[in-house]
Amino acid sequence: MSRIANSPVEIPQGVEITISGQEVSAKGSKGALTLTLHDDVAIAQEASELKLSAKGQTQSAVALSGTFRALVNNLVTGVSQGFEKRLELQGVGYRAQAQGRALNLSLGFSHPVVYQVPEGIEVETPSQTQIVVRGIDKQKVGQVSAEIRAFRPPEPYKGKGVRYANEYVKRKEAKKK
Repeated sequence: MSRIANSPVEIPQGVEITISGQEVSAKGSKGALTLTLHDDVAIAQEASELKLSAKGQTQSAVALSGTFRALVNNLVTGVSQGFEKRLELQGVGYRAQAQGRALNLSLGFSHPVVYQVPEGIEVETPSQTQIVVRGIDKQKVGQVSAEIRAFRPPEPYKGKGVRYANEYVKRKEAKKK
């Protein structure tokens, strides 16, 4: 059984936490986020720490307390430091270009792929084959990265496609005659 909920969430300097009922709000240098806790989870602020605990001793309440401890930690980290994911394009002629709130991708299709970036997310292209997705909400950053990768996931024969930085793609050998 995991005991993640037993460890407190450290509140860094410059982050303001507001607790009203089951609603937790965090405000920092990067922005502000709110999270509504489940009814089986209790939260308490002690000095510069947040402690989460299960209201009952049922298995689901204990599991939810660990889950919400991780979500509150992501909330605090997001407003203080933010999150980022890096993507790489591999393949001849595969290019990416950020233009305002849109990301133009050339991925070997007969048409360019235009991805509209949602609010709260920044997309940057340091080079034509690299994409950096930044934001304060860890779930949104991961979702946007997954949607961009889904346009052309890496294939196992030549390794062409959109992949996460440091992602290992298991290669297959081509068919022999």
